[in-house]
Amino acid sequence: MLDLTGKHVAVLGLGLSGCAAARLCLARGAGVTAVDAKPWDALSDDARKLKDNGVRVLAGVHPAAAIEHVDLVVTSPGFPSFPELDAAMAAGLRVIGEVELSVQALPPRVPVVAVGGTNGKSTTTALIGAIFEQHGTRAFVGGNFGEPLSDYVDDAFDIAVLEVSSFQMERLETFKPKVSILLNVTPDHLDRYPSFEDYAHAKGNAFVRQTKEDVAVIPFRDDICWHEARRGDAAVRTFGPGGDVDVTPKAIIERTYGHVYTRSEIALVGSHNATNIAAAIAAVRAFGIPAQSIRDALAKFSGLPHRTAYVDEINGVRFYDDSKGTNVGASVTALRGLPESNVVLLAGGREKGGSYDPLVSVLRSKGRGVVVLGEAAETIANAVGSALPVRRIATAPSLETTMDAAVRAAFELAQPGDAVLLSPACSSLDMFRDYKHRGDEFVAAVNRLSQGVKAP
Repeated sequence: MLDLTGKHVAVLGLGLSGCAAARLCLARGAGVTAVDAKPWDALSDDARKLKDNGVRVLAGVHPAAAIEHVDLVVTSPGFPSFPELDAAMAAGLRVIGEVELSVQALPPRVPVVAVGGTNGKSTTTALIGAIFEQHGTRAFVGGNFGEPLSDYVDDAFDIAVLEVSSFQMERLETFKPKVSILLNVTPDHLDRYPSFEDYAHAKGNAFVRQTKEDVAVIPFRDDICWHEARRGDAAVRTFGPGGDVDVTPKAIIERTYGHVYTRSEIALVGSHNATNIAAAIAAVRAFGIPAQSIRDALAKFSGLPHRTAYVDEINGVRFYDDSKGTNVGASVTALRGLPESNVVLLAGGREKGGSYDPLVSVLRSKGRGVVVLGEAAETIANAVGSALPVRRIATAPSLETTMDAAVRAAFELAQPGDAVLLSPACSSLDMFRDYKHRGDEFVAAVNRLSQGVKAP
C-alpha cells in the first residue's frame, strides 16, 4: 500500500489523470505541487479546486519549476520529458506515471487486467467489465477511457480492468497485471515515438513483470505481439482465427473447453469486434468465469459511443460515428467491419505520423468517395488521388457549419444502400476538444440533415 507521509510530490499535467494523481498523493500524506502549461483561467474546474484542497498549483509555467526539492514526480499520460527532468532522473529522482501510482495504492488482493493495443482497447475493456458484472464480480473499469484508477483505489472492488495506452505504460516500477492483453500494434503516435519499434516496445512494457502464474493474451500468429509478450514469463493464450479462442464467420469458439458462442446471439457486431470478444473471453477465463456468464453478457453488450456506432438512415444511406478512429489502422478496421459494400468516408484532423496507404487500399475496394476536413485534409486528398471522388471542406467560423457541410457532401456522394462513416484516421485536436466532441458534432449534423431531408 502506498504511503507518502512526509514526502513532497510533483504532479506534471492537470488533465483527468493528473488531478486524480494529485488527490491520491494528498490522501496518502504527501505535500503536492502540480503544474500545467495552461494559464490558470484555462484550467478545468477540477484542476482549480486542487488549490482549495492544499495543492500548490503552478499554471502557465515551465514544469521544471515544480520538480525542485521533491521526492517523487508523477507524470500524466503523454507528458513529454524535458532536460531538467532527465537530469533529475539521472541523479536518482523517482519518476512514475499515474497508472503506476494507482496500482501501488491498490490493496494487494486486487488483481489487474491490462488491455492494451492500438485499436479496440475501450470496447474490449468495457466488455470484460460487463462480463465480470454479469457474474457478480465487482470490477473497476477505466483507465485510458473512463475514470482514472487513482480516484477509486480505496473503493470496494474485486478486480481492476484498465485500458492502458502506450503513454501509460511508460515510467513503470512495479506494474504486474494478472492478465495483460495486447490486441494489436499498428502505426500510431509516430509524432511522439522515434520509430514504430519504440511505440511497440512501450505497449509491451505491460508484460515485463509477469510471471508464470500470470496470463498474456495476444493475437494468434502475430509476431509483433508475440515478441512483446515474451519479454515476460506469462502463460500465453491466443485469440482470433486459429487461436485458443477461435473466430470463425459464424461463431467464437473456445478450443480448450469446447464452448461455442454463435455470432447471431452476440449483440456486438462487426468482424473487428469478433476478435475483441475473443480476447475478452480469453481474459476472463483466467479468473474462472463460467461460459454462461460470458454468454449472458455477450447477449447484452452492444458497444460504446463513437466506435462504429449507428446514427441514422436517410433515404437509404446509413450513417456511422467512429470518431474514436484516431489513426489509420482504426479507420481501416472500421471500414472493413461495416456490412455495407460501399462507403463514403469522412476523414481528417491532426496528423499523427505514418502512411495513409493502407486506408487508400481499402477505399479502392470499398470506397464510394471521401470527404476531408481539418489540418490533414490536403494530405489525405493527395494520398487518395484519383482513386475515387474527393470533396474538400473548408473550415468555417463555426464547428456546426463545418460539420454540416461535411455531412451534406458525404450524403451527396452516397447512393441508397451505402454507408457514410466518420472515421477520421487523425486526432481531433485541430478543431475539437476531443474525439467525443467531434463525434457529438457529427451526430448533431446528421440529425439536422435528417430533419431537413425528411421535412414535408
